[in-house]
Amino acid sequence: MHRLCAIVHSEVTACTSVLVRAQFHYLYSLASECMTGEGDMTTYDDDVAAVNFDHNDDSVVVIIGSGAGGGTVAHELSEKGISVVVIEAGPRLKLTDFVNDEYDAYDMFTWTDKRTSTGNGEIARKWADSPSWVCKLVGGSTVHWAGLALRWNDEEFRARSTYGEVPGTSVTNWPLNLSDLEPYYAKAEDKMGVTGTNGIPHLPETNNFKILNLGARRLGYEKVNTSYMAINSEPRDGRNACDQIGFCMAGCRSGAKWSTLYSEIPKAEATGNMELRANSMALRVEHDPSGKVTGVVYVDEDGNQQLQKARVVVVACNAIESSRILLNSASNVYPDGLSNSSGMVGKNWTRHMTGYAYGIFDKPVNYHRGTNASGLVQDEWHHDDDRGFAGGYLMGTISLGLPYYAAFLRPGGWGREFSQDVEAYNFVSGIFINGEDMPIESNAITLHDTERDQFGMPVPNINVDDHPNDVAMRNHSLKRSSEILLAAGAKRVLECPPMPGSHNMGTCRMSDSESDGVVNKWGQSHDIPNLFIADGSIFSTAGGCNPTLTIVTLAIREAEYIAEQMRTSTI
Repeated sequence: MHRLCAIVHSEVTACTSVLVRAQFHYLYSLASECMTGEGDMTTYDDDVAAVNFDHNDDSVVVIIGSGAGGGTVAHELSEKGISVVVIEAGPRLKLTDFVNDEYDAYDMFTWTDKRTSTGNGEIARKWADSPSWVCKLVGGSTVHWAGLALRWNDEEFRARSTYGEVPGTSVTNWPLNLSDLEPYYAKAEDKMGVTGTNGIPHLPETNNFKILNLGARRLGYEKVNTSYMAINSEPRDGRNACDQIGFCMAGCRSGAKWSTLYSEIPKAEATGNMELRANSMALRVEHDPSGKVTGVVYVDEDGNQQLQKARVVVVACNAIESSRILLNSASNVYPDGLSNSSGMVGKNWTRHMTGYAYGIFDKPVNYHRGTNASGLVQDEWHHDDDRGFAGGYLMGTISLGLPYYAAFLRPGGWGREFSQDVEAYNFVSGIFINGEDMPIESNAITLHDTERDQFGMPVPNINVDDHPNDVAMRNHSLKRSSEILLAAGAKRVLECPPMPGSHNMGTCRMSDSESDGVVNKWGQSHDIPNLFIADGSIFSTAGGCNPTLTIVTLAIREAEYIAEQMRTSTI
């Protein structure tokens, strides 16, 4: 039933009749409600009775955020017998809450609290009120992500040494390298079930990938594959195999894609050592006169302000919100915000250089069938001075539902030519470009002087300027992507602008020295030993591939370090 429904869904999604599609989506949702427990449909119990910790219990580790970093640290620590309280701003959903409709999913997942933006960057100009896409729910952006899980190249950890000086940037080396992380990458890949590792088969080839592969091979590219995905190609770890429905970024209704929502968080609860407090908005981190952090002030789901005391605090709520909380926690002891003696909190925001290219073919492609990201070309993912820019990029398949395809094809588009491009949906193959953008201090998260959110917190302002290196890389990658599509037989190619970034990194960068960073190589604050950060904000540079696997890798390593520091009473 489950697989049959998925196949029919794939066919009907391509239908241009709004009435037929609406009727099917209704019937599909009813059928899906009945499928729990059928066949290989096994997921974690969302109703596990969890422990409740007292607000005055100062022995607990308080983690703000439940996504790739926070959810992973919570699970790792709770397995070691450490008491954990996770404070999450958004709701807790179940698989049956997900809908295979990208617009409805956007409304369900997205952090829509007010933000402002400044700067000359294209996304700041075109998406002024939402230059960055962040999810607000248990699981964070692991509910939304496409599932691509790649290890970084070693040269990316040595960006300053590899690229040299890049004028106008603050490119630097990480305080660790690939060899430091390899054992933890292996643990993360096993935890997440990454295809192509640990004997896990790759996902099947889609039509979209076949076109990418054909065009890339004709151009002489060699590193072309169906990628390494944290999406089950076979049942594993209580999660289904992928049904190839094609709504990966709308929440994986089958549970095949790894997410802390239905993996790390329920596993942590099952230890009896972790309490999740959903719909709870963290406002600031408190400290004692010596400067040591002592707890987190938050607004609970009933609208009451609470203080949860803590032995250790881990901030893991995405690069924007983590910076915002640290800045909002300013005090007489820390007038510029917590962990900000370097002045680097909020600065060097990176989100990756992105873009899209669509090829329109004579025969139907039906690129919507299968995972959103089903293959990669990795040949350009390295530094090469001869290309005229620093860093590297990936070219991979992308498929979006018809409404999203139309919305992002040409924002604000109108007229006959635009409508013809939209009507060509079934004949389209898509390539998504993801490359390393350069850190710039002025690309920063700051607190707005006057604007406040519903909790009285200053809203974050995001300054976004495009660096010439980003522009040169985008031009090069769009040209190569277009050439791939044309080599595969496309009759014409559409080059599209970047969407708001969902790879948020760099605003609390790690460093060897406390003078030019926020945390050390363990994610531990340079200024406050019992304060840690565990999300993409601690990235020293952005690298050229999706950040989730590296966030999880660093989180596993960080949790191990926290546990040892607690065991020896160092913190």
